[in-house]
Amino acid sequence: MSTINATVLEAAITGNPEALDVHLTLVERDVLLAGYSVKIHCHCLAVDGNGRIQLRRLAEFMRNAAADYALPRSKVAEAKARDAKYNSTEAVAELVERAKRSFTDLAKTGEGGEMLLFLLAERFLKLPQILCKMDLKTDSRLHYHGADGVYAGVTSEGVLKLYWGESKIYEDAGDAIRACLGSLAPYLIEPEHEGAERERDLLLLSDKADLSDPMFTAALRQYFDRSSPQSNRVRYCGLALVGFKASFYPGEDAQAVADDIAEAARRALVGWSENIGNGLAKNKLEQLEIEFFCVPLTSAQGFRDVFLETMGLEKK
Repeated sequence: MSTINATVLEAAITGNPEALDVHLTLVERDVLLAGYSVKIHCHCLAVDGNGRIQLRRLAEFMRNAAADYALPRSKVAEAKARDAKYNSTEAVAELVERAKRSFTDLAKTGEGGEMLLFLLAERFLKLPQILCKMDLKTDSRLHYHGADGVYAGVTSEGVLKLYWGESKIYEDAGDAIRACLGSLAPYLIEPEHEGAERERDLLLLSDKADLSDPMFTAALRQYFDRSSPQSNRVRYCGLALVGFKASFYPGEDAQAVADDIAEAARRALVGWSENIGNGLAKNKLEQLEIEFFCVPLTSAQGFRDVFLETMGLEKK
């Protein structure tokens, strides 16, 4: 049986990581909090050469990755192979349209945040998504149950690090942080039992975890087979993203300066980090390994609106 290692997981990652830097500017990474096992990362919206905030370009970038996010890797690989055989783009184009139709058109949708979490997890942290839950939706206007994403890493000893993902896009940073950690906590701290919050996703992983390559996919699924010794070699970790309105972005008619925005974000990160520490303590997450993304936005609802419009969805 094949084993899962860092090389295998890295091979499953989608997209060009440098493209992420075009749309999101890294302000700080791996910020540590004393007494906690969390790493905080902060990205701001990029500023172009004309001093404009590039929110719509970010939404277009996200739209172009919809198939990578919303469809199982094996289905995308099959479509690419079919197109290569027939010298066509028909199969991939069909999948792209299918992926876009799976997104909800609800005005308060959280799917933009979930997709942003996917892009940062894969292209910034090099953690591949191993369970594609958008493909399991039976109604595009409903959100799927369970975590906002499931990602994988591995230790040098071969222990699978299973990252449960949660994202919240709110106007207020404190509200977003509290809600995100409150939603994430059950997946990390509940005892193992059939009624645990994560149990539904674990059952899905045993059958639908996907690394595209059939051999490595079979090896990965062994970690979620309760009759396999590999099931004792899984460590639960957290992956969190909060997006929220930040006052340091200039108005629509004002010219933005990237360095000023980054400096303001660094100052504000002190307060956001304090809120994160309080949320970790409240939810008994002090010793759990968590990668935490802070993404200040010009407006939370503005982000949702632009995402829906770019995806070709009418707000409901």
